[in-house]
Amino acid sequence: MLEVKNLRKEYGPLTAVKGISFSLKPGDIFGFIGSNGAGKTTTIRMISTLLEPTSGTAVLNGADIIANPMDVRRMIGYMPDFFGLYDDVKVWEYLDFFAAIYRVPSGQRHDIITNVLELTDLTVKKDAFVQSLSRGMQQRLCLARCLVHDPALLLLDEPASGLDPRARADLKELIAELGRMGKIVIVSSHILPELADFCNCVGIIERGELLAFGTVDDVVRGIQPTRELEIRVLADAPNAARAVSAMNGVHEVRSTGEDTVRVEFSGTLEGQADIIDKLVRDGYRVVGLREQQADLEDVFLRLTTGAVN
Repeated sequence: MLEVKNLRKEYGPLTAVKGISFSLKPGDIFGFIGSNGAGKTTTIRMISTLLEPTSGTAVLNGADIIANPMDVRRMIGYMPDFFGLYDDVKVWEYLDFFAAIYRVPSGQRHDIITNVLELTDLTVKKDAFVQSLSRGMQQRLCLARCLVHDPALLLLDEPASGLDPRARADLKELIAELGRMGKIVIVSSHILPELADFCNCVGIIERGELLAFGTVDDVVRGIQPTRELEIRVLADAPNAARAVSAMNGVHEVRSTGEDTVRVEFSGTLEGQADIIDKLVRDGYRVVGLREQQADLEDVFLRLTTGAVN
């Protein structure tokens, strides 16, 4: 388990991170969202023990980042936004080098490297030179490097930066698989719709302050508790709107034209089904239902102002 406790970082008069706190458990994939300069990378570097906090701390499986930094480093895999790859080194040599750094016994390295290459879909590139790999493959190789010592926590700082849509989709599936394996994964990214696809919790940071934290659904509901239902009927939308206006969970109803009813709704899925059921029982011929709800991008734009430190 990872517990971040009032983590704060000051650079003279500038406060880069303002006492943020959150906790994550095995299997959590945490989307860390914020503009450039918001404090994401500073937070990640403190958790990874690369920066010493001004105050506060973080504890990973009982190891404190300040009191036990070497114990923490053995349990994390850190993939920075800009990474270095060595020329004239083959893929398997690159991974073997880092496995040795993490003191993986030499007798176990072959099997471990085989496993991480298979997990990251790089087996066919085992004997290729690192500099010959595409950008997407280099990203997967760096993630494989983070896995050779079987870390409990993965810190991925903008892992999809510069990737094409296919490579991003592959990376997204790989990160989801790591969550299913029981690892804690922190992903900082600007690609908000994709984060919602595979993250089970998110945090939004601006000017070093954590503005929101929780599951994707909870964060979205916190900024917009209702959702809009667009119901299409064959005819007589104004009367159909009046027919459902007093139902539970309905806040506002309006008709647009003769065939569309728009309902501001905060009820359950059962309540949503009841609306359709009532319209059908009252003789209205329903031909379509579309639900519109705020997404992570809407939440981000409403909570943040674009200010940076």
